[in-house]
Amino acid sequence: MDRKNVAWILMLLPVVGLGVVETTEPLTDLENIAGKLVFYQMEGNATYVRDTELASDVPTEIMFELFDPQKNFSTAKFSYTWDLGNGEVIQGTEPVVRYHYTQSGNYTLRLNIGVNVTKHSPAITDVYSTDVQVLDAIKNIELKGPTDYEVSQNTSLAFHVDGSPPMWVCWRFLANCVPDVTVSCTLTMLYANTLRLNHTFTSAGVHCLDISIRNDVSKMQTSFSLYVRRNNNTHLIFILSCAAILVATFSFITVIACRPRHHNRSQIGTSSNAIFLKNQDAERQSAIILNFSPLERGEKQPLLLQHGTQYCS
Repeated sequence: MDRKNVAWILMLLPVVGLGVVETTEPLTDLENIAGKLVFYQMEGNATYVRDTELASDVPTEIMFELFDPQKNFSTAKFSYTWDLGNGEVIQGTEPVVRYHYTQSGNYTLRLNIGVNVTKHSPAITDVYSTDVQVLDAIKNIELKGPTDYEVSQNTSLAFHVDGSPPMWVCWRFLANCVPDVTVSCTLTMLYANTLRLNHTFTSAGVHCLDISIRNDVSKMQTSFSLYVRRNNNTHLIFILSCAAILVATFSFITVIACRPRHHNRSQIGTSSNAIFLKNQDAERQSAIILNFSPLERGEKQPLLLQHGTQYCS
């Protein structure tokens, strides 16, 4: 090797050393590990990205996404300690943990991260903590009570919803189960697992009740068929009223028709005491003479024995 090459090598060594120092110093000065926690839940063939509200009994992946645009940790070795907040702790070298919460409730998730950048540099540690709310997905809507009702009667319908509140409920009634785009649903907030609806049916037949319920982790929609019959009590009262009127009318007619007729006794007594006599005068003209006997009211005497002027032919 000649002297010129040796001189060039000696001149380049400080530059190479400076470059090594510039690339290694940022690693030794790192104090924080930038990143975020992301939650994924799988239901069937679908995957949902959650914030901090998770569904219970659903396979869940919790992933730590590292933010390292300068690739400072490209060759570093990581260690992860997952404290799920329910008493279980999982350790590993992968930035993801697969787990599912079996019960609803509020949990505090803590992640401890350790990074070894080089063999000679000290380990870097960081802690991520977040509150997680686990909710029960809506799995069933059950109607409590009968499915047949009466017209013009204030009806109360009770439903049990299998899911974690709060829940948004949207419901509507359809007469004869005919879809109607002009009928909008009624939106209400449910803070318990029991839903009560008050409704008055105006027509008989089969009616449909469409219900849609959702919370932060799930949604369910269903329909119920309700049979509405006419109110028999109203018809019975009407029939009894008509029957009462008819009975009263026939009773009045019967009393009028069967009432005995009473004659005037004074007129009968007076006429019974009269004697009709026929008298002819010399000119052979006839005359009728009435002779009344002095009988008291109530006395009777045969007509042939009455005293008075007798007729002689």
